[in-house]
Amino acid sequence: MRIVTWNVNSLKARLPRVLDWVETMDPDVLCIQETKLAEDAFPSDSFAKLGYESIHHGQGQWNGVAIISKVGIDDPVSGFSDGGAPDPDARIIWATCGGLRVASAYIPNGREVGHDHYIYKLDWLGRLRSHLDENHSPKEDVLILGDFNVAPEDRDVWSAKAFKGATHVSQPERNAYQEVLDWGLQDTFRNHYPEEDGLYTFWDYRQGSFYKRYGMRIDFILASKSLANQCTLALVDRNARKGEKPSDHAPLLADFQR
Repeated sequence: MRIVTWNVNSLKARLPRVLDWVETMDPDVLCIQETKLAEDAFPSDSFAKLGYESIHHGQGQWNGVAIISKVGIDDPVSGFSDGGAPDPDARIIWATCGGLRVASAYIPNGREVGHDHYIYKLDWLGRLRSHLDENHSPKEDVLILGDFNVAPEDRDVWSAKAFKGATHVSQPERNAYQEVLDWGLQDTFRNHYPEEDGLYTFWDYRQGSFYKRYGMRIDFILASKSLANQCTLALVDRNARKGEKPSDHAPLLADFQR
């Protein structure tokens, strides 16, 4: 099975590119973030023509997450099932696809350390851990895919000095991300490249960041141990970040021997 996550930074703006990529790469499941579409504006018919079912949790011009799958979509859930108040933003959607419990997640950016949105980000990651605690077991086949807006280590940004004091690299954010991992998830990409530096999934549009390799690794495919042991390939498709009107994120894919 080929599983993919991609923050497309507006599906309306990128739809032709996304459809072409899907036809070429033939994923079994694609998790999309930042659709920036209303709930009922998702182009499900376009994906259906390629043989995919889809679900979408939208919020108009902001946020928005989706799952498209050609191995089935069962038991869809939007948001958290942790006993708390509904999340005000459309940031996570869950479904069972081909026997795997899959989440497409778009973690809050945080804006700046100490900002209200930063506190929301830390709380959000805590709610993700609570949802896992209350609804799943690490022995299950679980995948959390998406844009986490956290760089777990200094080597996951092009310059630790340039990011000093900024969001994405602060210790509270890294600790909150680690709490999610500690539930029983593994970073499939890092498992395949344990020593390599300079491997990124995001490059800012400004200052020629992509061509200067000024990137960040903030998109992940996190898998429970049972699945992580079946992961045979993990890679970032940098070519999808090139060309006309690309997203600022590249697709991250992983293949699992099922």
